[in-house]
Amino acid sequence: MPFYNTLNSEKSDDRRTASGLLRLREALDIKIPAKTLDDSLLVASWNLREFGGAKYGGRTREALFYIAEVMDRFDLVAVQEVRDDLRALDQLMVILGSWWKYVITDVTGGRQGNSERLAFVYDQRKLSFGGLAGEVAPDMIKRPAGGLAADFAFARSPYMVGFRAGWFKFSICTGHLYYGESKPDDPQRLAEMKNVVELLQNRIKSADRWAKNVILLGDFNIFSELDKTFAALTAAFRKAPALDKSRSNQGRTKAFDQIAFLAPDVHSQLEKAKGGVFDYYEYVYRIQDREEYAKEDLTKFKDWRTYQMSDHLPIWIEVRIDFGIDYLKRKADPTAKQPPKPVVKPTV
Repeated sequence: MPFYNTLNSEKSDDRRTASGLLRLREALDIKIPAKTLDDSLLVASWNLREFGGAKYGGRTREALFYIAEVMDRFDLVAVQEVRDDLRALDQLMVILGSWWKYVITDVTGGRQGNSERLAFVYDQRKLSFGGLAGEVAPDMIKRPAGGLAADFAFARSPYMVGFRAGWFKFSICTGHLYYGESKPDDPQRLAEMKNVVELLQNRIKSADRWAKNVILLGDFNIFSELDKTFAALTAAFRKAPALDKSRSNQGRTKAFDQIAFLAPDVHSQLEKAKGGVFDYYEYVYRIQDREEYAKEDLTKFKDWRTYQMSDHLPIWIEVRIDFGIDYLKRKADPTAKQPPKPVVKPTV
């Protein structure tokens, strides 16, 4: 549970924040499964729009309480669009509590990098950081004229980290793929998806891989399941049916954010896995609340609130990670038929 001790009932803003937290808590209790010690893992991906930026004056204290309340319902959250200024993130961690930690990239330089970082925020009561952390980058090749170069470059390099939760050892990779023009399958975006999928496939096949299980998630700017970018993801990585046709933008019309698995240890669990998108705008910064924030114009209010929460909604999944019964069954009867291992398919 996040820390609410700094809320002051004598201040109107804090009373409003407390009321919003009550609505959020009630909805989260209904819509998100309860966290467990070792039975399951709750993973989310959330693009927090320009988190640490200064537009509209930056995040308010109220917004940080709401973000912390949502994050606290998960064990591990991949966060995109963290900016160079980490003060908002550090304030968020204070609200979440000392058992929450984060691992983060440095700022991506260049105009296309947009001064962004990628982060994983995790509850260390559930997860232990395995020591693996690094950006995913294409192989370098030696040019005939001398020097090293790559045939491809990401606008923002994906970020992969290793964790262990109970029996489940896994690497998890997040990315914020190139947006470009507002249309499906921008050539750079499609190339980024094909490259990250191929690079992760190669790593999982390698004898020196850190773990045999990989989760790939993030803001991939996929417009729909008809996109070639989506096909490149699902050619190798598997989605849980619970996440089919998930829409994570503010208007609930685009499939920007995705979670997919190349993970044999949980392959059989994905059919029954629970998951979805949590729409916090039904409970905080609601349309009927706009006059309380002196944002009487509806269009302006809708834009302003995306810089408090985000223009993306968190996408989440719960997967079972307690393999003890299956393990004991194999020990008790080694001749028993085992479920087939998933086939690693080639990329599109």
